[in-house]
Amino acid sequence: MPQEHRVAVAVIHGMGSQGDKPQADNAVSFSRDLYQALRRRMGEARFDSLVGWREIFWSDILQERQQGYMDRALKGEANWMGSRDFVMHRLADAASYRWETGDHAYVYPEVHSRVTRAIAHLEGVTGARAPLIVLAHSLGGQIISNHIWDLQKGHSAAPTMFQRFETMAGFLTFGCNIPVFTFSCRPGEVKAIDRPGTAIPAGKWFKPWWINLNSRNDILGMPLAGSGAGYDVLAADGQLRDRWISAGNILTAWNPLSHNAYWTDGDVHGSAVAMIEQAMQIGPVG
Repeated sequence: MPQEHRVAVAVIHGMGSQGDKPQADNAVSFSRDLYQALRRRMGEARFDSLVGWREIFWSDILQERQQGYMDRALKGEANWMGSRDFVMHRLADAASYRWETGDHAYVYPEVHSRVTRAIAHLEGVTGARAPLIVLAHSLGGQIISNHIWDLQKGHSAAPTMFQRFETMAGFLTFGCNIPVFTFSCRPGEVKAIDRPGTAIPAGKWFKPWWINLNSRNDILGMPLAGSGAGYDVLAADGQLRDRWISAGNILTAWNPLSHNAYWTDGDVHGSAVAMIEQAMQIGPVG
């Protein structure tokens, strides 16, 4: 049996209420269902010895302010089936998260400071040469894509190859809404990130390195291919694969439950396990 090596896994949440206070570096909160399912599938001892798992938590940056507005403004007024909660704690996250200049701009840099901190902490846990897998829900896919884009284009910097995502072997997005953000660009200007794992030796990185899972029942999840030329090139080259799954059900298709169903979905679990186990065969990078 081939020797298996340590792998780093970073998990980031997307839109929605995850908590209004910062969490501890080692906490497992929003990803608990996924974390526990993968430990069972891979074997707890094997998982614990070979997988470094860290969450990227940013919900508190916006949630307390959003909820404060709801409490002040509604004052008992109708909130049919939680629809205003859905708008405030999901759509408002997407609206608030955007790159902009000026002293008032704080959400984008604050969110990305959380990414930087979590990745640096994960490097300390697994070592700088561990292959990195990123699991991203919803808006988290856009956040990680932007973070890598900024590094690749020189808009930001990081001190190590791990923190520059150069050891990144795989990217699993689920409930992805990146296409929603592409319409601010002219059609010919929609570009995708380049494969980030440039420190992984030739022949050891895998295709596709980006798998995008979206449920037929989730109105917030979108395929990436077709959203712009950059994503079409990745798909045509076999680097990106969009796949439909069926998380949730028809009764939850229109509400937040379907968008959160990925954490307990077997297809997501299977894809994550396959990606992590494949990365275990790479060995230390660099």
